[in-house]
Amino acid sequence: MVASEGVRLSWRQALAWRMARHHLIDRAAPEDAVGVVGDICGLHAQVMSSAELSLWARVENLPRDAVGEALWRHRSLVKLWATRRTLHLLPTAELDAWLAALGTLSGGFSGASPADVNAITAAVGQALADRSLTREELALEVGRLTGSAEYADWLRSSWGSALKAASLRGILCFAPGESTRVRFTSPASWLPRAPAPLSPTEGLREITRRFLHAYGPATAADLGRWWMEARSGRRVLAMLETLGDEAVEVDVEGRPAWVLAADLPDLVTAPPVDVARLLPAFDPWVIGMARCEPMIDPRHVGRVYRRQGWVSPVILVNGRIAGVWRHRRIGRRLAVELEPFEPLPSWTQRQLTSETRRLATFLDCER
Repeated sequence: MVASEGVRLSWRQALAWRMARHHLIDRAAPEDAVGVVGDICGLHAQVMSSAELSLWARVENLPRDAVGEALWRHRSLVKLWATRRTLHLLPTAELDAWLAALGTLSGGFSGASPADVNAITAAVGQALADRSLTREELALEVGRLTGSAEYADWLRSSWGSALKAASLRGILCFAPGESTRVRFTSPASWLPRAPAPLSPTEGLREITRRFLHAYGPATAADLGRWWMEARSGRRVLAMLETLGDEAVEVDVEGRPAWVLAADLPDLVTAPPVDVARLLPAFDPWVIGMARCEPMIDPRHVGRVYRRQGWVSPVILVNGRIAGVWRHRRIGRRLAVELEPFEPLPSWTQRQLTSETRRLATFLDCER
């Protein structure tokens, strides 16, 4: 990492460049949807409808079944636990780097020793080889393989900690469900090709590079919050250090932050634009951004980042969170309620009206 010589950026420049990287200025074509998922470092998939709407926000004329088709038919996306140990959709073609990096995260959980975690995950890998199982079927099989009823109960736990541990180690992903029952399999069995082994250093370098390319300019704290190593500052700094001279420090209105050296020419020339967008709950933009004054008024942070990890749908104006919104069906009609924090510029009305119409079309509703 090196400090750039006197490079100062405005937040308007930084956010305009980042919005372009997120396809929030010029939306992508439907055939590029999987590439968009890679560009923004995955879709948060705790709520699948939110994952679909995050892609809708960035892809023009996205088919309603695009995410399901990519996951279960083409297998170009894969669902598993990833950053912050939360459910994500990631491009299959990029899984090599992701699994190498995710394997460095702790897979431990309360009450389990490292030996317990090793035994459970080894049994999960054996149980899922060349087949898919429901959680109960997987628990029973792990109990049979290990002779431990306790291990089976850990897999049944509503917290899913044992499942997350196996996912982070690259031996568990989601398979097509059966009615309302979730099923699991192994990436090596399910995907068109088994992920190639990469070293942890190579994986962390590539994921850190991808993060800066999507969310830069960013601080080590921003990276840590996104990766869930915020309490391990030294480890997060080591992630940045893997980039060497690829990462440079810049000044964003008095705030030091890191960007990729290769992105700097486009950053300093990023043209200002007036863009208003609707982003769904748990959108990657909101999760990956710094929670500082230029991004959101501190008085309203609690309306976006809510209790129990809930992240609200937001109104985005020139990259800044300017309000929250909600939608609901009333018969065939879609009702959309916007709650700006302050009066919005007059130019946003036309764009936000267009957003609500796009949403109604996507959800097959009338507006």
